[in-house]
Amino acid sequence: MRILLALLLPWLQFFTIGRPFAGLFCLLLQLTIIGWIPAAIWSVYALSQYKTDSKIRNALKHGK
Repeated sequence: MRILLALLLPWLQFFTIGRPFAGLFCLLLQLTIIGWIPAAIWSVYALSQYKTDSKIRNALKHGK
């Protein structure tokens, strides 16, 4: 679901992962037609990093 959100509304996806300032900047970028593609790519990349960070945190928490 988040990947679809990252492609259609990239700025909103940043708010779901707790990065509101990146979301505002992404919204400004998305307001231009040319900026939509870089905003979507950035959003998908940020989402993948968020998932990776979550997995690492969980592994460290359960590993102790």
